[in-house]
Formats: sequence, structure tokens, C-alpha cells
Amino acid sequence: MILIYHARLVTDRKVCTGYVVTHHDKIQEVAAGNPDGHLLEVCDTCVDANGAWLLPGVIDTHVHFREPGLTHKATIASESRAAVAGGVTSYVDMPNVVPPTVSLEALEDKWARAERGSMANYAFWIGATASNVDMLVHDVDYSRVPGVKVFLGSSTGGMLVDDARVLRRIFDEVPALVAVHSEDEAMIRQGMERARSQYGDDVPVTCHPMIRSERACYESSRRAVELARQLGTRLHVLHVTTARELELFAAGDLAGKRITAEACVGHLWFSDKDYDRLGNRIKVNPAVKTVADRDALRHAVAAGLIDVVSTDHAPHTIDEKCQKYLKSPSGMPLAQFSLVTMMELARQGWFCIEQVVDKMCQAPAQLFGIKGRGRLCKGYQADLVLVGDVPQGYVLTDDDVLSDCGWTPLNGAVMHHRVVRTWVNGVEVYPDTPTRSPAQALRFEQQ
Repeated sequence: MILIYHARLVTDRKVCTGYVVTHHDKIQEVAAGNPDGHLLEVCDTCVDANGAWLLPGVIDTHVHFREPGLTHKATIASESRAAVAGGVTSYVDMPNVVPPTVSLEALEDKWARAERGSMANYAFWIGATASNVDMLVHDVDYSRVPGVKVFLGSSTGGMLVDDARVLRRIFDEVPALVAVHSEDEAMIRQGMERARSQYGDDVPVTCHPMIRSERACYESSRRAVELARQLGTRLHVLHVTTARELELFAAGDLAGKRITAEACVGHLWFSDKDYDRLGNRIKVNPAVKTVADRDALRHAVAAGLIDVVSTDHAPHTIDEKCQKYLKSPSGMPLAQFSLVTMMELARQGWFCIEQVVDKMCQAPAQLFGIKGRGRLCKGYQADLVLVGDVPQGYVLTDDDVLSDCGWTPLNGAVMHHRVVRTWVNGVEVYPDTPTRSPAQALRFEQQ
């Protein structure tokens, strides 16, 4: 048994000082106050938290770990190692790899890879194409898959779904959650044509939020929400980036919600004011937009218009990122520092620590039907993260990065919290690395 005491716990949106006892892979006890002497005697490991935060492990439902086919950028092993160092104990990986995860065979391959190499609990989205709808409707085991990822804007591997008849069938017939990357492809192309007519092959990265514009995001999201309402689809809009899109969503408890929204840490931290300083390091799709958009997203987290916060963790090599804008790939690695970044925003007053835990731990478990994870509760899986305060602050640098890509867009940012220890299913995985991973495949109950 493991006892973690003298910790600040966030339980059911409340903060108290107390302790947690784990036995094997489960939480056995959660209590306020100090443990009695008997517990200190019978537990195999006793950890004095000295006032640090003890939180449920983060469930990041939107990552790109690049395996298979893109392992020069990252692997399941490398990115899950970076993730647990940031307090992420469970993740759901996206389908745009090589070959794309658009078949049952590709899913089986990724499960096998994760079983061999993942340090965190794992699951995988399956991607929609114009030709695999029958399989999505009839053959996928949605107790093992959270839902279907649909690209309404530019993607790779043939996963762009821009045929209205195919899209309607997916929304109408798939017996699971439908998650959309929502940008209007025609508007993106028009934006690119305008930029190239002005700059030729030397389009600056500052054009990115004009090419992938507010209108392109809003119109695509509006159409998706309207179709979902018409057909009763369980719709999840990924990485919302604009204030205007927030008009499409309702605040309130997740129970009974059919249409939900995600914000990503990068869009909550950066704005278009950062392009001059960071360039392609913050080139991501949909684009980082204005300060007003960023601040509206922050307020929406507090107000409940944003249901979950994820990362869209998407590593590329620094050489790839240093190419000219038109050749530089979109995406940034954020999983390792997502929790401390959100805690920094809480420290700044945008929302509270209870809301950070809700949006990153509790709500993802509830939204995706992941039972037994995301809370500090007796009987739940012992996925835990201990986070210490650093009152004087410290500077994040590329040297801190465990991802294979070796860089972070947060290089130079000052943080005031640091992940100290992480447990997955009751086994410490950071800073110590076990000889055998305790990770488990996630299971889902579709709403």
C-alpha cells in the first residue's frame, strides 16, 4: 500500500488538506486531515507531500504521438514518457499517422504498440474517410474506441470528409461520439491564394490566422452543430479557437449534453501577438488567433462553455519547424507542460484550481464515459499526480523537454508549479521509471 499525506486534495471540486491510500491499482481511501499512526505503520510506502497538490491524473483526449510511420518525430514510448512527467496518466491518440488509423487492422496495430511501449493509459480514435462509413457504423467496438474523428478541414492520409452525403451519414448512423476538426476547406484555400498572391513563396507565419480565419472556423462549426442538432448526433467540437464559435455552445453540466466543446492549452496560452517572437513554433491548425479570442476562451473555461481542455500535442522536429511557413508543418508539443500551464493560468486568476481539475481530469472521464478514472475517489484507479508550488518561479526551457522533438513553444515561460511525482494504476512512473509499464487500455461507455 502507498500512503500520500499532508497533501492538498481536489475532490469533487473542493479543496482540502488530507491523504490518499492506494492498494495495488486502486484508491483505497481518501480523507481530510492527518492519517493515524496505524496507517503509517502498515503502508509499504509513505510519501509526505509537504503541502503539495495531489490531483487525479490528467486525461488528455487529443494527442498525436506519431506512431506508426512518423517515428522520426516521436513515438508512443517517448511521448507517453513526456506525458507522465507532466501529470498526464491517460491519453487518446489521433488517427493521422502512416498508415492512418481508419481500419480495424490499424487499430489493432496501435493497441499492440501501446501495450509494448506506453507509460500511460491509452486509447485511439478511429478516423473517418469517404469510403469507410460502413465499417464505422457496423464493425467498430466503441467500448474500446471513444468515437470517430472527422476532419472537416485539411488533413493527411485521405481523411478530409467534405462530401455532404457522407458527412450526414456519419452524423446520423455512427453509434458513438463524433469529434470534428472544424475548418472550412474552401475558405482556407481562398485565404492561401490571397496570401500567395501577395507574398509568393515567402508567406509570413503572421498570415496563418488570416488563412485559417475566424470565419473558416465559425462557419464550419456552425454547420456541424446545426447538423448534429437536426440528427441528434453526439458531437464534440475539437480545439475551438474563436470567441464567435462560443456562441454555438451552452454552459451547464455534462449530463445529457449532446454537443460539447474542447479548448487546447496552446490556444489558451498564446495569441497572434506571439507570432513575431515564436514564428512557426506556434503554427498549429486551427490557428492561434487574437488576444480577444484567447481571452474569450479563458473566460469560457470558467463559465462552462468549454467542457474539456486537452493539448493537441503534435511534435515535429525543430528542423521541420524552421522551414519557411509554407513548408513548416503545423503542431506543437505541449503534453509535458499542460497541467502546470493551466495551473499558471489559474494562478493569474482566469479560473480556479478546481476548474483545472474538472476540465482536465473529471470532465474528460465523464464526457467520454471513462469509468473509474479522473477523480480522487475510493475504488477509482490510482492515477495520481503530485504537484509542488514554486513561489519564486522557474523558467521552462527546451532542456526540460522529454519528447523526442526536443523543444517546446513554452521555452522561456515562467511557471510557479512543478510536477513532482506521477503514479499510473498505483505504480510510480515519474520520476522513477518502472521496469514494466502499469498502463492499461482505456474503456468507454457511450452516451
